[in-house]
Amino acid sequence: MTQGQVLDIAREALYTIIICSAPLLLISLVVGLIVSIFQTVTSIQEQTLTFVPKIICVFLGIMLLGSWILTNLTEYIERLWSNFSVYLG
Repeated sequence: MTQGQVLDIAREALYTIIICSAPLLLISLVVGLIVSIFQTVTSIQEQTLTFVPKIICVFLGIMLLGSWILTNLTEYIERLWSNFSVYLG
């Protein structure tokens, strides 16, 4: 196994992680921004107010996008295992 192959595997793994986590991170970012605007407008400065909506929305996102995320991860693992003989030399 060459150094280039190791770097290709690592690059593809990082890309897969970014692609799979990006929708959930964007959901969390948007909900946090909305809650922050709500807190600013109403002058409510409760620290725990941001966590509950974020957690609920991220769980809903996992329920909606979970099959897509699992498909992406499964395809990556299948590509990795199908090229296993190439990596051994």
